[in-house]
Amino acid sequence: MRFGIFYEHQLPRPWAPDSEQRLISDALEQVEIADRAGFDFVWEVEHHFLEEYSHSSASDVFLAAASQRTRRIRLGLGILPLPPGYQHPARVAETVAMLDLVSGGRVEFGTGETSSGAELEGFGVDRESKREQWAEALDVVTRMMVEEPFAGVDGRFVTMPPRNVVPKPVQKPHPPLWVACSRRETIRLAAEKGIGALSFSFVEPEEAKEWVDEYHEIIASERCVPAGFAVNPSVAVVVPMMCARDEAEAIERGIDGAHFFGYSLAHYYVFGDHRPGRTNVYEEFLARRDEVGFARSIINADEGPLGVRILQQGLGSLRGAIGTPAQIEDLCRRYEAAGVDQVIFCLQSGRNRHEDICESIELFGAEVLPAFAAEADAVDAAKRERLAPAIAAALARREPPRVAPEGYAIAPVASGPPPARVGAGAANGHASPAASRRRLGSLQELAQDRGERAFRAFVARSPDSRLERTAGSGRGLRVIFGAMVQQFRPEKASGFAGEIAYELRRSDGRIAWWTVAVGSEGATARPGPPSAPALTLRMTVSDFVRMAGRDLDPGKALLTGRMDLRGDFALATRLGEMFGQPAAI
Repeated sequence: MRFGIFYEHQLPRPWAPDSEQRLISDALEQVEIADRAGFDFVWEVEHHFLEEYSHSSASDVFLAAASQRTRRIRLGLGILPLPPGYQHPARVAETVAMLDLVSGGRVEFGTGETSSGAELEGFGVDRESKREQWAEALDVVTRMMVEEPFAGVDGRFVTMPPRNVVPKPVQKPHPPLWVACSRRETIRLAAEKGIGALSFSFVEPEEAKEWVDEYHEIIASERCVPAGFAVNPSVAVVVPMMCARDEAEAIERGIDGAHFFGYSLAHYYVFGDHRPGRTNVYEEFLARRDEVGFARSIINADEGPLGVRILQQGLGSLRGAIGTPAQIEDLCRRYEAAGVDQVIFCLQSGRNRHEDICESIELFGAEVLPAFAAEADAVDAAKRERLAPAIAAALARREPPRVAPEGYAIAPVASGPPPARVGAGAANGHASPAASRRRLGSLQELAQDRGERAFRAFVARSPDSRLERTAGSGRGLRVIFGAMVQQFRPEKASGFAGEIAYELRRSDGRIAWWTVAVGSEGATARPGPPSAPALTLRMTVSDFVRMAGRDLDPGKALLTGRMDLRGDFALATRLGEMFGQPAAI
């Protein structure tokens, strides 16, 4: 197993004029130390507008600087957002190739969709289609790195004529591909596309084993059709870390930073109402940490085995690899036994001190890493040999590089139409007739889309009393549940069959029960209580309508007590995919 360090470049308020400069300077020094200590990877995110949580908006620039101060550590773009609203796929291909050149072929190409409202809305990227945008852009980018010239694309989100995209990367056919994963469904997607899975979900080793086993099963099956022109069958997990000789000292140095990392992540992705330039995330963290699962009081130095999440007296709190070298080695061995290929440590978080981070990296490198490093090459070789037939079969299923039209030429005065808002989910400007037809869709789909937008606007501007009286009436709920079952996708149910119950409370105390029955061919909905539900969701009628209208995030409702779940929580996390978003967790 191999090891990496991970950077969001967190910077809690208050800020001094030189805070960001010192943050980056310290991080570059930490990467130098990690390189000397024997770490294999440094991963750098790219985020935008997520103040305090991540001041890392140009990962390629940081990694290029790191490449000139290190010798062997691999440089992970973790991740570059691919929906074209962020940047044109040609710019992505050029950036990755140039970083590979200046680093001497040390790039790991992590990709993703992103999901924070701050970024998606900021760049005009449509949430509904971002997965499709990522998949199309990934195919385009990898082709740009291997086709000479790139044969062009006339897609749903990207339209571009043939061009020779230069430079080309050092690594052939291209650097190893990864995708950011926060759920088991995305792990499956990574395997189906033959790319590495970067898990940012703080998963325990024992749960990770189930994920890894299923990942390898898919890699070895006909479901694996590579997104690129090489397969990277790897799974990595991210955990908070602080290593010290004394456990109490490790906790004192690292637990508040780990907890702020988890809180600020949830602030932007789950429950936060953020006012740009105004909200003080760190102050809110100190005031609310216990109630949202980051209780400091239950983390104690007891010399016990480490785990991602500590549970005590009904409370939960994030721990990770914060402890002594022996404790951290034990945790890493458990991940190794689960089949995880790489553990990535998040040390630079919250207000963790630069000196403590440097000491932690050096201590881990001296006392834990050597035992794993001695085994890593042999383990990698055995894995490559074991998976070679499956990888060869998968690559044979991938469409090969294309050849551009022989007679194609670019005129000196060639010009294009005004750019479309690529990634926004609808045409805005000029595009080819074929692309326009695909974007427009049928008149029926267009009318449905307009109806959904009108419903969302109505929900957003209505008080709870009006929602309960109108959309929350018996007839209104029949329409909402009817729309849900029409959008049901059997392939997303993962074999589930059974009842899902909705216990909806009215303002006068009456309960409106609805039951959704899922079968192998479809779903049905009826008013009334269930017989034996696998999952029951309890909330007010008005909050249910707000979820259906995308005016209330289900995760926020759960964390703030506006929704209660009973039964199969794992099933709850899949409801959005099963029913096209309404009432998703």
